[in-house]
Amino acid sequence: MAGQVTEDALQVTQVSQVTQVTNGAVLVASDLDRTLIYSTAALALTAPDPEAPRLLCVEVYEGKPLSYLTETSAALLTELGEAAVFVPTTTRTRAQYQRINLPGPAPKYAICANGGHLLVDGVSDPDWHARVLARLADECAPLDEVRAHLEATADPLWTRKHRVAEDLFAYLVLERELLPEDWVKELAVWAENRGWTVSLQGRKLYAVPKPLTKSAAMREVARRTGAGLTLAAGDSLLDADLLLAADRGWRPGHGELADSGWAAPTVTALPERGVAAGERILREFLSACR
Repeated sequence: MAGQVTEDALQVTQVSQVTQVTNGAVLVASDLDRTLIYSTAALALTAPDPEAPRLLCVEVYEGKPLSYLTETSAALLTELGEAAVFVPTTTRTRAQYQRINLPGPAPKYAICANGGHLLVDGVSDPDWHARVLARLADECAPLDEVRAHLEATADPLWTRKHRVAEDLFAYLVLERELLPEDWVKELAVWAENRGWTVSLQGRKLYAVPKPLTKSAAMREVARRTGAGLTLAAGDSLLDADLLLAADRGWRPGHGELADSGWAAPTVTALPERGVAAGERILREFLSACR
């Protein structure tokens, strides 16, 4: 009899756990650039001009349109914002992120600077940022060392700009066609030995501390929201940890991950490229939410 009671109690506990997961919110953490939104150069419009999708501009910089998604994507994103906890997740700085005007409900949470800042109603959470800074100090070489190495080794012939983002990581704006491939490989090895990672995305090369991750910030939002299901999408090496941390993920047919053939059991590699991939990703998010 006692054994039967124990078994029944175990079954009740298991049902309760399943119910808790089923009833939890769905959290959607998605990269932005070249995943949901696209510059003119990244649109990859392949249909005849009369059949091209209608586009909506979602970012203006210095009075000029900069980033777009399709009007269909705009409608899907609005629907997604009502069906899930949508969390824009980007390597952009806070100022760069705030230039974007996405359709749909304003996200309560956003992840900027590759996880260095967790925005809550548009304001950086100071406790989260302090935790990030403590990890960086403990686990990797300082930013000044990496910045000095980049300045010493990046040839001005193919380097247009040196930038530091939020005092957290560094990046270069490059003349990609002139960039020596061996230099990138040598930099990656140098950075690896100091607890940093290197990612080449279009004309930008990022040097980012390994503890500075989108996935850590996503887990924090999941904890705060009680999410029972996490979904993610991204196209670059800096999105890999985010995709692996989510229950399900998607990557487009373009970008750093696609070019390297990167794959994971819980991540779907989509064939679509450019702005069409953004539309497909939003459809996948909505399907998973349902």
